[in-house]
Amino acid sequence: MKNPGDLRILSIDDEAHHAQLVADTLEAVGYPVDIAVSGREGLEKLREQPYDLLITDLKLGDLDGIDLIRQARTIHPFLAVIVVTGHGTVESAVQAMQQGATDYLQKPVEIAALRIKVQKALEGQALRQRTEELERQIDTKFGFEGIIGSSTKMHSIIKRLSQVAGTDVSVLITGESGTGKELAAKAIHNNSRRRGKVFVPLNCAALSGGTLESELFGHEKGAFTGATYTRKGRFEHASGGTLFLDEVGDIPPETQVKLLRVVEEGKVTRMGSNEEIPVDVRLISATHRDLRKRIETGEFREDLFYRLNVVTVELPPLRERTADIPLIVHHFIGEYARIHGKTITGISHDALRVLTRYPWPGNVRELKNAIENMVVTSSSAVLEIVDLPSHIRPDEAAPVGESLRVGMTIRELEKDLIAATLEAVGGNRKEAAKMLGIGERTLYRKITEYELRSA
Repeated sequence: MKNPGDLRILSIDDEAHHAQLVADTLEAVGYPVDIAVSGREGLEKLREQPYDLLITDLKLGDLDGIDLIRQARTIHPFLAVIVVTGHGTVESAVQAMQQGATDYLQKPVEIAALRIKVQKALEGQALRQRTEELERQIDTKFGFEGIIGSSTKMHSIIKRLSQVAGTDVSVLITGESGTGKELAAKAIHNNSRRRGKVFVPLNCAALSGGTLESELFGHEKGAFTGATYTRKGRFEHASGGTLFLDEVGDIPPETQVKLLRVVEEGKVTRMGSNEEIPVDVRLISATHRDLRKRIETGEFREDLFYRLNVVTVELPPLRERTADIPLIVHHFIGEYARIHGKTITGISHDALRVLTRYPWPGNVRELKNAIENMVVTSSSAVLEIVDLPSHIRPDEAAPVGESLRVGMTIRELEKDLIAATLEAVGGNRKEAAKMLGIGERTLYRKITEYELRSA
């Protein structure tokens, strides 16, 4: 909770001496208090600046106190409210609390009681605000910010994900292996109305036809050899939440028919049963295959394709968004340094340049594995070219520190470092400034001073 002097309290009463009494009582113990002698004046002050606590009479000459509280909480959602009235009843105080009031007092106000209730109300307000902040941080951790990238392509992807997240439409995520299709699916789920329910992933390519059907739809005891107990399928388990079908293009044709029926009817029938079970599932699918070509060859049902493909999100390969590589690299360095208890402070611009120029056939997954390998095996605080996995390291890599020459001035060294960093991030000044640990304005000034090129 803030110090009393950092909090702001507004006292509203159409009897000026009562409003002043409240102000004098609280200012004596260090709380700054503003006064308004009408409801409209109070609302005007609330709109002009943020307040932590509102103390208001329920009977105001120009505005009903209940309506004032409703409007005040709309302006400041975290505003704590104490009502003070000499005319109302307990019922009116209860009504005020239903509109968001924290507590109430009756006139004449007792000084000790007022101070106690003010402290209690402010502590509750601080707790609510802290809880909201923690929830926001959780949303940030598992929301769209989990998809790392600042390139134009990734901005477009994140915008598209945010547009579909609030709906219940089926989404098909396409892209090469390792581009982060499951991460995108989780981002959709975590920003949807189903966020409080389960996210259930299933890799369809890893299972044979019969096993896949059992995983999807469930089975009854004795439905097949080895079915020794009744088991819910993924559709039932995901009901109310999101089911993510990875590599949906590899589902066998006979299973596609049953999947289509479930998608159309919203009901599943377990293997070995005739009973239909209603399910409420948001379906997100992903594939690295070209489903339209598989439709042409008869390997994928066209009607199922259109059921799954209400909205398409296509994730680009890493080689098409190299400007994001430095940001991803630094993210994974921090993550794996924590996991493995290593003191890794960064990566040299020579090593980063190699990572940026490598084609990454395995996309982000391959880059992630490479960084973990480097963090685990490195014996220094800064990752260098010698720490790169052998299949990535150039055959004739420049020795570490080659760019640092005896006789160089600090100015020359700074110019080379800025130039190398800009090259590594594709000219992105924001990312370059972040990597260099300086402000964007400072970087822009130095770019101009050194006559360097940037985006």
